[in-house]
Amino acid sequence: MPKIGMEPIRRASLIKATIAEIGDVGSLEVTVSRIAKRAGMSSALAHHYFGSKEAMFMAAMRHVLTVYGAEVRGALAAADGPEARVRAVIRASFSTSNFRREVISAWLNFYVLAQTSPEARRLLTIYQRRLVSNLAHGLRPLVGDKAQGIACSIAAMIDGAYLHAVLRPEIPDAQRIVARVEAYLKLVLHAE
Repeated sequence: MPKIGMEPIRRASLIKATIAEIGDVGSLEVTVSRIAKRAGMSSALAHHYFGSKEAMFMAAMRHVLTVYGAEVRGALAAADGPEARVRAVIRASFSTSNFRREVISAWLNFYVLAQTSPEARRLLTIYQRRLVSNLAHGLRPLVGDKAQGIACSIAAMIDGAYLHAVLRPEIPDAQRIVARVEAYLKLVLHAE
């Protein structure tokens, strides 16, 4: 007899285990068996809930994107003025819940998967469009027609910081990265 109410708990456990395993291994070359073991269940149960390793990874990335989206919305709600909105998006991108070794590794693998998986490509496109849109919205009152281009540059710096961070053995310094991106923001705002 199945335990009532266990499915959401087990799914969440598998999602967390998927992110942790990808972080440990550094690639999608993890097995469902390893993920299930980390989550404290059988690989058959993991397959029952998700059907495949790719489906498990996509659920994990949806979770990462949900956490990121909530952080950005919270930061934007607290922002006072256009420049503060841009800084809020930058800082949320490197918050402690978003800029952890295992999440950084998941992002890198998400980019790789997007080359072959239409679903991953769709999610990545949505993320990128929202990131640029949030940045451009704050920039538009400050730089007018240049907002879209500057927003794309800041978005590229954010994504690039994740790519650089995954290659370093030490824990990434989020504050230093935020300072670099904000220095660029300051530079373009003062050039206007």
